[in-house]
Amino acid sequence: MNILVTGGAGYVGSMLIPSLIEDGHNIKCLDRFFFGDEYLSSKKFGSKLELIKDDIRWFDPKILNNVDVVMDLAALSNDPVGALNPEKTYEINHLGRARVAQLSKEMGVKQYILASSASVYGQQKDMVDETSKVNPITDYSKANRKAEEDALKLSDEHFHVTVLRFSSVYGSSPRMRFDISVNSMILELFKNHKIIVRGKNNSRPFIHIRDAVKAYQNVISAPKKIVSSQIFNVGSDEQNFKMGDIAKNIINSTGKKCDLELGDTNDHRSYITSFKKIKNTLGFIPSYSLKDGANEIYDALSSNQLDSSNKTITLEWYKHILSDQKLLSELSINGKIL
Repeated sequence: MNILVTGGAGYVGSMLIPSLIEDGHNIKCLDRFFFGDEYLSSKKFGSKLELIKDDIRWFDPKILNNVDVVMDLAALSNDPVGALNPEKTYEINHLGRARVAQLSKEMGVKQYILASSASVYGQQKDMVDETSKVNPITDYSKANRKAEEDALKLSDEHFHVTVLRFSSVYGSSPRMRFDISVNSMILELFKNHKIIVRGKNNSRPFIHIRDAVKAYQNVISAPKKIVSSQIFNVGSDEQNFKMGDIAKNIINSTGKKCDLELGDTNDHRSYITSFKKIKNTLGFIPSYSLKDGANEIYDALSSNQLDSSNKTITLEWYKHILSDQKLLSELSINGKIL
């Protein structure tokens, strides 16, 4: 199949695209390429990969010619980042992706997959599933929910829309991120031999990045009738953790000495998620555990395979991008800035 991946040079996309190519698909990657494209070079993948430097808010719809599937990953990527500039979060994560979905349908694309987040559940006392009432409480999660609603409205017998609500992702990637919970804790352990947790009793689900990739593969290989107009939580019941327990698990998994400071927070996001639907419908069962991810990242840091100070995405990097107008101008396309 011919597949367009928006945000394909990001944390998940840079793992997803090579896997899709290995599966025999032809890929178009649409991204701003803030970090360059060396991990997705044409030298490595040849004619199987086309890199398109553009933005979901204004790309030429002709890019969608002869595309069978769109995987829409482009977004400001989590709750803290979304809070840095709520207006841009709404503009990109909601309106930008709603535009991608609408244009995909108009251009004859058969399938559209939206990368959403379990964060739309917000704060919940009971276990939630895809039928539960959502409660988005951050700019990021509210934009995700609006994007879900607009995309699902377009779904019909000729245009199959699937929404994937991902658990918090962890694990090593060519375009590494240390602004997300598990990865940041492992970095703290490696650099400072201390992990500080705020919101120790807040519960959230987690998933390894390779299992996130597998979820996309499962959706595009499944019969359209069972994924069309559907929402799937992506993860496993076994990887619902309290934040304090995540830190303890990381320390135990790596076997490293580490001080642990557990505290409270004003962050009220807390939810326990059911993943029975994706397991029963698609046979999706994650292959990797938190222990696998902790050891993988720690070992990669120890062997200098991951450089925590060079070309990695952190919250500070996002602050820099969203506040430095000169840099934004330098990174602009046709005069349009992030």
